[in-house]
Amino acid sequence: MPIKVFKPTSPGRRNMTGQTFEEITKKKPEKSLIVPLKKRGGRNNQGKITVRHRGGGSKRMLRVIDFKRDKIGIAGKVIAIEYDPNRSARIALIEYEDGEKRYIIAPINITVGATIQAGEDVEIKVGNSMPLRVIPTGTLIHNIEMHRGKGGQLVRSAGTVARLMAKEGKYALVSLTSGEVRKIDIECRATIGQIGNTEHAHIKLGKAGRNRWRGWRPTVRGSAMNPRDHPHGGGEGRSPIGMPGPKSPWGKPTLGYKTRKKKKLSDKMIVKRRK
Repeated sequence: MPIKVFKPTSPGRRNMTGQTFEEITKKKPEKSLIVPLKKRGGRNNQGKITVRHRGGGSKRMLRVIDFKRDKIGIAGKVIAIEYDPNRSARIALIEYEDGEKRYIIAPINITVGATIQAGEDVEIKVGNSMPLRVIPTGTLIHNIEMHRGKGGQLVRSAGTVARLMAKEGKYALVSLTSGEVRKIDIECRATIGQIGNTEHAHIKLGKAGRNRWRGWRPTVRGSAMNPRDHPHGGGEGRSPIGMPGPKSPWGKPTLGYKTRKKKKLSDKMIVKRRK
């Protein structure tokens, strides 16, 4: 997908780039596969802000994506490639032989009219889903399950891809986009191919307003605040942090401080860390 460069008709347009949407074949979503999406503005069920700098943004409908790919043995035909405002990747509308329609994440080079299928004895081709057990070593995969039958959780954003490195007993070794190598149950499912819209990471927003459309509000630096509002605040002119290490507004260490909780089941599956 080529990137569109705008003419510098204003300061906001000068460094703005966008998508050409050449691969999109259908503008309106399938009505049976959309549900309302309520905005939360970063607030939890008590109305307290738990994620700062969120709010506003364009109104969206949630597209129901089939991450499980549990239509085993039933062939489906790609009838449209659509835009999804809730994710960076494109989505493909699939119509199965029994008449049911579902959305999947669109892999690279998948086109309208292509046939896909899920199962154990299906062909190794882009868009087909199968257990890691039957996928040849070295194959590029995406939409990978971490727990059997839960649905794909890894490698779901635009341009990402993982590689099946090896199989050892009841585990497969998968190399992820981040560089992490992880053990995954060999019965977990994955989809063949790389996710499309590979140019997404090179898009330049160009102006602050475009972030507001996405639901992101402004972020104020701690050093620009008063001492009562932030540990970095106060001082005449620009002041150093003035304490051992940078802090969050609530005094917790930040910038390099490890916040990952002890995930015993998840951490023991990491063979090589991404750093």
